[in-house]
Amino acid sequence: MPASRVVALGHHQPSRVLTNTDMERLVDTSDAWIRQRTGIVTRRIAAEDESVTDMAAAAAGKALVASGLDAAEIGMVTVATCSAIDRSPSIAAQVAARLDIPSPVCFDLNNACAGFCTALACADHAIRAGAARHALVIGAEKMSDLVDWTDRSTCILLGDGAGAAVVSRTDQAGGGIGPVAWGSDPARGDAVRLVDSWQPRFAQEGQTVFRWATSELPALAREACERAGIATTDLAGVVTHQANLRIIESLARQLGLRDDVVLARDVVDSGNTSAASVPLALSKLVERGELPPGAPVLLFAFGGGLSWAGQVVTAP
Repeated sequence: MPASRVVALGHHQPSRVLTNTDMERLVDTSDAWIRQRTGIVTRRIAAEDESVTDMAAAAAGKALVASGLDAAEIGMVTVATCSAIDRSPSIAAQVAARLDIPSPVCFDLNNACAGFCTALACADHAIRAGAARHALVIGAEKMSDLVDWTDRSTCILLGDGAGAAVVSRTDQAGGGIGPVAWGSDPARGDAVRLVDSWQPRFAQEGQTVFRWATSELPALAREACERAGIATTDLAGVVTHQANLRIIESLARQLGLRDDVVLARDVVDSGNTSAASVPLALSKLVERGELPPGAPVLLFAFGGGLSWAGQVVTAP
């Protein structure tokens, strides 16, 4: 059976930077409080006329160029997003049209912050089954559209952006994308939510999410490594959902990582970009040369649902 691997990455962020000092002018908060509780220093905010599709297409276009593939070779486009307003045509279909991809299967996927890793697994499964040879997998969010700018507990968290991966078939033994570990806890699904279907607003029970993330997620992340047949001590990098720096660093400690493992901390500069956070952080690490080609990297995302998904991939 064929396998798949990530062959190229790309990312895009809006130009506007919203600092913690800017947040102090909007709500009753402080730079010191935000840094201590979340680790966030800045976040990127899209312009009013910059859509999820705009950001998704920009990131995907960079990944496609980096892959060296022709657009006509892409047989599947999927976009993980929970913030897109458009229902049909899908964001994936709009991206395909902008990139002149002639006849791919296109669909959007909403698994909140776990969306990209979920979509990556779907692309891997499709390639293994022979339904596609090359796929574009994108995470793109305009979370600023969903922010309640009067809620000081949540408006400090969110940012906008997109990340994309080109995934291709490989006949190399073992491939480059390990088996997915995924699931959800629907009984606690309301802990992170978008409320009001006509004008949705992001809301969460922060303490519930923090306790769940720091107590239960380490075992689930280890499961992704076990399914890939790799020990956590052999990882070269870990890219988790960029929700909160305290969660990221707690997870890293509990996994028993080596001191030289590259740990993504993009939340500091980008905030929580939901489904975009894993590919955005991964693309930056690869662009900066911090992950050598072929290095094993754990991707692990979690969030609304409460859902999770993760897999070990080799860096392109």
